[in-house]
Amino acid sequence: MSHTASRPQTAAPRRAGVPHGLLLLVGSCMPVMGSVLITPVLPQLSEHFAAEKGADVLVPMIVALPALLIAVCAPLAGQIVDRVGRKNLLIIAMFAYAVLGTVPAWIESLGGILFSRALVGLTEAAIMTVCTTLIIDYFQAERRNRYIGLQTVATTVGATIFIALGGALGAHSWHTPFWVYGIAALIAIPMIFVLWEPTAEEKAAGEAIVRGPAGSRIPWKRVATALAVTLFSGFTFYVMIIEISYLVVGTGVSAQDTAQIGIVSAIASLATAIGGILFTRASRLGPGRLVPASLGFQAIGMVIIWAVPSYGGIVTGAIVASFGSGMLLPSLFLWMIEHLTPEIRGRVTGLVMTTFYLGQFLTPILIGAVSGATGSLTITIGLIGIAAAVVAAAVAVGLRNGVRTGRPV
Repeated sequence: MSHTASRPQTAAPRRAGVPHGLLLLVGSCMPVMGSVLITPVLPQLSEHFAAEKGADVLVPMIVALPALLIAVCAPLAGQIVDRVGRKNLLIIAMFAYAVLGTVPAWIESLGGILFSRALVGLTEAAIMTVCTTLIIDYFQAERRNRYIGLQTVATTVGATIFIALGGALGAHSWHTPFWVYGIAALIAIPMIFVLWEPTAEEKAAGEAIVRGPAGSRIPWKRVATALAVTLFSGFTFYVMIIEISYLVVGTGVSAQDTAQIGIVSAIASLATAIGGILFTRASRLGPGRLVPASLGFQAIGMVIIWAVPSYGGIVTGAIVASFGSGMLLPSLFLWMIEHLTPEIRGRVTGLVMTTFYLGQFLTPILIGAVSGATGSLTITIGLIGIAAAVVAAAVAVGLRNGVRTGRPV
């Protein structure tokens, strides 16, 4: 598929530019689209499959299941990419994503939809891994860091667009938004002609950044606490993404009014994007303040939803909680890698992503269990908010007392 893999290593080095960066940024948005595009139609799906056993948990799994596959398979994708080739794997994964993503548009089986979503997760793991790897291979120093930072901005802004689009298309049928996955095939076409397979030297330079030299070990005792908080944060991050449509319907909005549901979801997603963008200015405050503050915003927003379960309260609480979510993920990265040596930062970053996605997958399971005990989704959200406040306080006290996972090693 790539015509440049055998390029002589003595050839003049190629220089990646804006077209390469844009394609990789757009490709990075595909896993996010897979998560948020269909959230406005979840209430419709719940109504459609209401007679199915376990539908209360299984329908939200349509959104969450790909996260499990990303958590499990993303580390393996890094090994596969060396055998298949970066460009080849990316093109194959993009076309597979386009085909598998559209499967729920033309089938009625909940089991079949869930199976297709699991396969979508496999393609998302490959796309996310290769896009990030190629950015590291193609760009150097400040340009590389700028594009890595732009990944977060692109995905959060893209999420807002995808949610609004999913809401608008869902007004026709819950099947309709799934056709949007086909756009990945259109994006893959210019990738075939613009991207190239990195040379051995380019790969070696990139792998040195991600993996570090042989013998470098991750200080497990020092990162364990942060990984536990990351697991919890992946759960709280996904609460609003999955449940906001159900919360809106709970205020009296029809499950068929996906445009209205999509607007509220998009507003919350925009708050997430703003939180992520503002992190760049607030990063100087350090993780000791940012991680507890991010969890604190989530806690406040969720408690508002519990205390004021009206339409206005849901919207307000979702905005506040989502703003905290936007700051949370980059704050966790900062906490994990701030004091680690460069040789292991890439691997620790991979651990953060794996743990975070695992927390996302657990979200519908945990919410289903707690809601079954409380009998109310808003009470469940409030209890999660209280838990977030407790974790925020524990992290703040722990970091203040010098219990850090990121001391120099």
